[in-house]
Amino acid sequence: METRPYFDFETLGNFLTDAFVAYGVPRKDAALCADVLMESDRRGIESHGVNRFKPIYIDRIEAGIQNPVTNFEIIKEGPTTLVADAHDGMGMVASKKAMGAAIEKAKKYGMGMSVVRNSTHYGIAGYWATMASNEGLIGITGTNARPSIAPTFGVENMLGTNPLTVAFPTDEPFPFCIDCATSITQRGKIEYFARSGKDTPSGMVIDRQGNPETDSKQILVDLTQGHAALAPLGGIGEELAGYKGYGYATVVEVLSAALQAGSFLKQLTGVDENGNKQPYHLGHFFIAIDPEAFVGLESFRHTCGEILRELRASKKALGHDHIYTAGEKEYLVYLDRKDKGAPINAAVQKEFIAIRDKKNLPYKFPFEV
Repeated sequence: METRPYFDFETLGNFLTDAFVAYGVPRKDAALCADVLMESDRRGIESHGVNRFKPIYIDRIEAGIQNPVTNFEIIKEGPTTLVADAHDGMGMVASKKAMGAAIEKAKKYGMGMSVVRNSTHYGIAGYWATMASNEGLIGITGTNARPSIAPTFGVENMLGTNPLTVAFPTDEPFPFCIDCATSITQRGKIEYFARSGKDTPSGMVIDRQGNPETDSKQILVDLTQGHAALAPLGGIGEELAGYKGYGYATVVEVLSAALQAGSFLKQLTGVDENGNKQPYHLGHFFIAIDPEAFVGLESFRHTCGEILRELRASKKALGHDHIYTAGEKEYLVYLDRKDKGAPINAAVQKEFIAIRDKKNLPYKFPFEV
């Protein structure tokens, strides 16, 4: 049973937008950034929701390693392609423009792809994939990130959590959307565990000796210092096919760096050779595909829906009465939360109050007595 207080999305969005504006983000961009964070909470993906507002975005703007105003510079463009430089601006703003360009090209030519270099954290990858599926297109996106994953048989954090995310339009009320890291867990989930006072389950993180590490707060320190690493999807070693997660993480790294001449691996630590903070210089890629160029949208939507329905109707394991398809659980959470708002834990409540007071924003929060 949920014990955290809910914060309605309208007021929450207004607060986040005003707070971003107070830190120099243009209002239109601020509203987009707020919506991306709230969409994560709407879908129940709290590892990337409003709990990251201060530590990932505000703190980085204050530290001078992320620009509140986004200069989206087009470096090269063709009929179906675009290469852009975000100049360390807001990753969500750059992503909206990049996926928007891919969608426009796909509607004209059947397929479109955009890549971005020198960007920053872009929120949940599923926001950008479903931006395409909402337009009746297949959406694919990925991003590299600061080093967290150790390669199979290694213990050094080299690859980011690097999501490979795909969304399909369907004839159901919600799209198919697979949005997950190529690690067995992601740094944001460990941040959530630490802020909630919970240990990280054994097997998700290894230390420099290859042993499991579970203290969430210590893990965050060790990841930053390179003393711990996340296991790739599949787990440690080859027994449970961890090499597959390692391989897909590498695919995302290449597509997030090589096509745009961007930074990669240890260049994404966020610190220079002297240990001083610097921009992360992340890279993203966005692909949009128009089913109309193949069999037609309605045919695609119907076949996709039939596949999902047959999967959910297949024989269930003992003790289970429902099989889910990707995007379904998020849709169910959305139905539950759309009128309630986002649950806010005590640590985030304190951050909201501190930012409000520091910037003299006129808000009375629902969790204040």
